[in-house]
Amino acid sequence: MSPRIHLPSGWVTFVFTDIEGSTRLAQLLGTGYRPVLREHRRLLRDTLAGTDGAELLTEGDSFFLAFPDAAGALAACLTAQRALVSHDWPTPEARPRVRMGLHTGYAEPRDGEYASPEVHRAARVAAAAHGGQVLCSAATARHADSLPDGASLLDLGLHRLRGFDDRERLFQVVAPGLERRFPRPRTADAVAHNLPTQATSFVGREAERVELNRLVETYRLVTVLGAGGAGKTRLAVELATGIVEAYPDGVWFVDIAAVTDPGLVAFEVAAVLGLRPEPGRPMTDTLVEYAATRRMLIVLDTCDAQPAASAEAISRLLAGARDVRVIATSRESFGLPGEVVWRIPPLSDDPRPGGGESDAVTLLLERTAAARGGRPPGPAEQADLRRVVRRLDGLPLAIELAAARLRVLSAGQLAERLDDMLGTLDAGRAEPEPSTAAYRSAQERHLTMQATVTWSYRTLETRPARLLRWLAVFAGPVDLPTVQWLLDDDPLDPLSVLVDKSMVLAEPHASGSTYRMLDPIRAYAARRLIEAGEERAARDRHVAWSRHALDRAHLGPDGQPITLSLYALDPLAGELRAALRWCATGGSARSGLRLAGGLDQWWRERGLAREGRLWLFRLYGRIAETGETMPEAELAAAYHMHSLHAGADGEVAEELRYSQRAEAAARQAGDRGLLARVLAGRAAPLIDMGQFAEAERVCREVIEWAYAQDVVSDALRAIYNLAELLWRRGALDEAAELLGASRPVAAARPVERGRRSVDMLLGMVALARGDLVAAHEHLLVALRSRMNHGYLGRACDTLNAIAVRCALGGDGVTGARLFGAAQATRANLRATPGIYGPYWQERQVELRRELGDAAFDATYGEGGELALEEATALALGVEHPDQAADSPRLPLLSRQRTKRAGLAGPSFQTRSRAVT
Repeated sequence: MSPRIHLPSGWVTFVFTDIEGSTRLAQLLGTGYRPVLREHRRLLRDTLAGTDGAELLTEGDSFFLAFPDAAGALAACLTAQRALVSHDWPTPEARPRVRMGLHTGYAEPRDGEYASPEVHRAARVAAAAHGGQVLCSAATARHADSLPDGASLLDLGLHRLRGFDDRERLFQVVAPGLERRFPRPRTADAVAHNLPTQATSFVGREAERVELNRLVETYRLVTVLGAGGAGKTRLAVELATGIVEAYPDGVWFVDIAAVTDPGLVAFEVAAVLGLRPEPGRPMTDTLVEYAATRRMLIVLDTCDAQPAASAEAISRLLAGARDVRVIATSRESFGLPGEVVWRIPPLSDDPRPGGGESDAVTLLLERTAAARGGRPPGPAEQADLRRVVRRLDGLPLAIELAAARLRVLSAGQLAERLDDMLGTLDAGRAEPEPSTAAYRSAQERHLTMQATVTWSYRTLETRPARLLRWLAVFAGPVDLPTVQWLLDDDPLDPLSVLVDKSMVLAEPHASGSTYRMLDPIRAYAARRLIEAGEERAARDRHVAWSRHALDRAHLGPDGQPITLSLYALDPLAGELRAALRWCATGGSARSGLRLAGGLDQWWRERGLAREGRLWLFRLYGRIAETGETMPEAELAAAYHMHSLHAGADGEVAEELRYSQRAEAAARQAGDRGLLARVLAGRAAPLIDMGQFAEAERVCREVIEWAYAQDVVSDALRAIYNLAELLWRRGALDEAAELLGASRPVAAARPVERGRRSVDMLLGMVALARGDLVAAHEHLLVALRSRMNHGYLGRACDTLNAIAVRCALGGDGVTGARLFGAAQATRANLRATPGIYGPYWQERQVELRRELGDAAFDATYGEGGELALEEATALALGVEHPDQAADSPRLPLLSRQRTKRAGLAGPSFQTRSRAVT
């Protein structure tokens, strides 16, 4: 360029360049950095010599230039990048990675320089680029009349440049000879998304990303289909990461695989969006209302875990929110109107047009280098790696597994084993008929992945192979003592082999490592278990372990019974479901009923009573199928549990039917304690049907009989039901005396202690008397115990009672908030209000009248946003009632206070404290 600089004016395109990581490069090269820097400057100046650009500043490794023509500036940058890439540098590590940024704006030079914000904007565009990347602003894109042959501009969306308040649309120059794939621009954006961060690089699939991106821009629902291990999730996340800026209200990832119940799909989506259930309103309605005015992308992953529920949620979202788009990954389509189904192909094993390695080979090379501690495979292995890729049919999961094997084998050894495996699997396979070609193709890809696992399996000796098969019975991660219990042997040696061979993943935790298998490997191991004739033995052992785990939840370290905590059962749920599934399909229904009995309270307290009923129905069917002998006592216990589940689900007819069956079986068994437990539940269906007088009569008969038979501890449910009925009709003294007498009985039963039913009921009696001090003390004891031991459904009742106590004590705002929190949790648990329902409703009507509609609704809604733990903290923080002269604990209650407590009839004398 001429030493006499002519600075353009008017519409000027400013260009900034510098070396990315120049400091690190200088430290790496030492004295060799200066020649590289000089060569970098020479290449840029030689490249720009034939242009009409003006070099304003060169400092260190950076250039600042001005061009009168935007197209010329883009062409100059493209030529410069190609020159840098094609130059023969001393070593590959010495090649400087230069980032370039362009912006066009109106500017006039003064005294040999530009004093314009357009210069600063160009500098910020360059700062947003990565080494080897050319970025330009929307203004430059508009003013560039033509681009060099083969070049195009890739829209990267809107970005907020550092130091600027507005958002700038950035474009990347894409052309042959230039690197295409870069991370997001380095801008000041705070993008709303929850996309998972990937631990490994994403390889290839440029054409698939372009095609899928086009579909997402055109259609509102795109379903990505493919076999397990085809890379559906990874591609969807990669695509979504690149288009975050196009959705101002965010890009949200929802994993449907974590949803165990179809009814919870909408709740899972809502939870990701930060929404909570609204009292009395379907979660889907809340979700649609939130999305209706927003522009966002939702990535629903593994929808085949809950296909029907996922389809319903998607349908409602798309119908009610016109600017919402959905990418779904699944193994089957939904069949919804407007759905575009896109099947993910295998990774290509064809070399790239420029002579580079195929996507599949590149993936294998990168993963093999990682498996070998960063050492890439040598040139001698390249041909064998291509053989491996071809045999694996381009499935990413199979390639990942093969790379793990290359930690201990050469590519040639792996290729030989894969040849043997695939030859065996394909022997005698007929050509698929046209009508089943698609199905067969999917099956063949699945078998190809299984060939990789088969090879790994056949490298195992006897003990590791047996352990792998037996571990397939577990649904999730297990710890070392569990593995030892399963095998009745020290598993450390075979387990170490499986971990080393990446067939089992070890996940360290503070409390000790857990071990799990990837699902494809678990499915493979399960088939091997059947082939080995070991399934019944292994699954029966798993059932026995499940029963053992349930028993341990009831015992302390010394082997003595402890207060049952339902939290101890939460981690066992997946394993217990797997054990029940075996009992209902191939094992012992009797064992299944015992397992179901161990989960009796857990199902109801977690809002899963319906699931409990379904398992019981399946086990009854298994009994009918096999003719397995069932003792009457165990049938009675199962029928009694079924009755309780049905009551919790609001199925009154089913509740009564199984209550009657339980009584008949218990009488046949001749076990007085069992009969007492069954008879104690007879009042429940009567209460649910509104037959309160008959229910009270039944309770009194059962209690009297239980005392006579010395089995009163088994009749506690009848005592609690009678106390509730007495409270309901205002017989408070009798209720308090009954509860006071039952406290020692309840305290002696570990299964009952955590519920603190006596304290809960005494708190209700105290509320009815207007004794806020006693009510406060009893209810906080009950709430603390119920939450500490995992009785979440019962904790909602206690929250409601504390809400009443707050309202009676003059703190209506806290009362309304607790009412809202309790209702939101109860709705989430799908629990019925029971005998207290009308009482809570009356108290809320009263409180609404006191606060006013607007204040009550606002505060109630605030409570609905609280998690149960937050609501509990609020309740436990309620101040102890004042014991001043105007305390309601004075000897005589006014009729007004009694009426406010919700009880008609004469006033009642209060005691100095509720009966304890």
